[in-house]
Amino acid sequence: MAAVAAEEARLLAWLRGPAAAGPGGPELSAYVAELAALGLAELGREPARLAAERARVGAETRRLAFEHYRAFIRSAECTGRAGRGFGGIESRLGSLLDRLPALQDACRNFMRDAEEIACSRRMNSLTLNRHTEILEILEIPQLMDTCVRNGYYEEALELAAYVRRLERKHSSIPVIQGIVDEVRQSAQLMLNQLIQQLRTNIQLPACLRVIGYLRRMDVFTEAELRIKFLQARDAWLRSIQASIPDDDPYFHITKTIEACRVHLFDIVTQYRAIFSDEEPLLPAEGQALNEGAIFHSWVLQKVSEFLRTLERDLRRGVGGRLDSLLGQCMYFGLSFSRVGADFRGQLAPLFQRVAAAAFRKAVEETVEKFREEMNSYTLISAPAVLGSSAGVPVPAAQPGTLQPPMVLLDFPPLACFLNGLLVAFNDLRLCCPVALAQDVTACLEDALGEVTKTILAFHRAEEAAFSGRERELFTQFCTAFLEDLLPYLNRCLQVLFPPAQIAQALGVPPTQLQRFGRLGRIDVVAHREPLAFLLPPPPSEEESAQESTPHPKGEEEAVPGDPLPARGQESPPGGVLLPDIPTTTG
Repeated sequence: MAAVAAEEARLLAWLRGPAAAGPGGPELSAYVAELAALGLAELGREPARLAAERARVGAETRRLAFEHYRAFIRSAECTGRAGRGFGGIESRLGSLLDRLPALQDACRNFMRDAEEIACSRRMNSLTLNRHTEILEILEIPQLMDTCVRNGYYEEALELAAYVRRLERKHSSIPVIQGIVDEVRQSAQLMLNQLIQQLRTNIQLPACLRVIGYLRRMDVFTEAELRIKFLQARDAWLRSIQASIPDDDPYFHITKTIEACRVHLFDIVTQYRAIFSDEEPLLPAEGQALNEGAIFHSWVLQKVSEFLRTLERDLRRGVGGRLDSLLGQCMYFGLSFSRVGADFRGQLAPLFQRVAAAAFRKAVEETVEKFREEMNSYTLISAPAVLGSSAGVPVPAAQPGTLQPPMVLLDFPPLACFLNGLLVAFNDLRLCCPVALAQDVTACLEDALGEVTKTILAFHRAEEAAFSGRERELFTQFCTAFLEDLLPYLNRCLQVLFPPAQIAQALGVPPTQLQRFGRLGRIDVVAHREPLAFLLPPPPSEEESAQESTPHPKGEEEAVPGDPLPARGQESPPGGVLLPDIPTTTG
């Protein structure tokens, strides 16, 4: 009963609602609409009709199933197979769904690779189209190196400028950066080659080209470029100086003078043609040093180096060729006066010291030789050998020369001493500045003082054994030394250092030279005093008047200032050197 009631309630609810919403669909809705149009009697007969219809449909169904059972069997088999097929499809579809993410990743990778390949292909195509231009750019380093090594610096500079423009535009491209690095290496090689050319015997046109290239390279400032030029040319000059043999001092200094005079002047000419030094040498106070001072400092340095070389070779000894060497140095200094570096004033002290040292050494050797002669000298040998002066050939005095006192031939030590001094005078005459007058006079004074001491030592050693004849000969020896040798040396000094020249150098009249002491004159009185007790008594007034008679005219004319001939000429200062006379020991 409860079920019937529920069915009725559901049917009423269904009838009130939309018919199409039921489980029967549109057919049920049409049937319900048809039922609603029937009368009550027809509604009463409707269940029986429905049951009969149901039985008929059932019977018809069984008949169809019996008649067509094979179709149903096949349909069932097909349905089973279809179910099983759908199950396989479902499992494979699940597997496919599991693999789809990996496929998506692979597809994305493929798309990316394909885009890259396409981009690379476009770049390759573009590269192929621009192959000629790219090849030219890639060959720039090789072309630059070839130009530099073959000396085509103009083309090399153009390539370097082009590469600098490329660097400014495409500095981020590695290939361009590599090309820039290689070109810089070639530019450094070109810089070294250009500077090396300045270290060779290069002429002015080539110098101008090289400096032009260096300026276009824009590597150095103007001051640095000047310094580099002077350093390179200085290295070349030093190589020439270093190639001069150093064995012979005279040959070395003459070749050095010639090399410096020629090549140094060429360097100066090249520098002045390349660089402009119109500014003053010394800048105003508070201003920086101008670039022109670089050159003048270098010139002063080279002059100083030359003076040091000259002084070193002069100390090593150049023989009796000081006059020739002084002339070459003076000509060198005169040529440098045209570039504002006249150093002739610095030559005089060098040659003056060398000449004074050489004269002092010669005088010291002469004094030492005089001591040796006095150690072996005996007064007995003098008259034995030179008892008759007729056997000794005495050359006639030449006009205008100073004839040595012939009386010294009787005393070999004095003759050898005078010969040594005459040789020193002849060597000094080659380079005899007036400034040496005081030094030469002082040197002679010292030497004569040593000679005086040697004579006194000889007298003390031999006085006890003197015979009357020996004492007389020794007195004549001292007299010849004081009255013949010393006055003759004074006359030689007057020829070497004329009083008129000394007075002119001092800026005083010749009559006032006595105010400056015994300048260029030996003090005979000072050397006479130690030997006064050995001299004969002074002569009477008549004899003094006779001795005060002037010298012969020929000798008076020779005193004022006739030059002394050099050693090796026909006549030395005194006409001839006194011959060395051998002595024998008693």
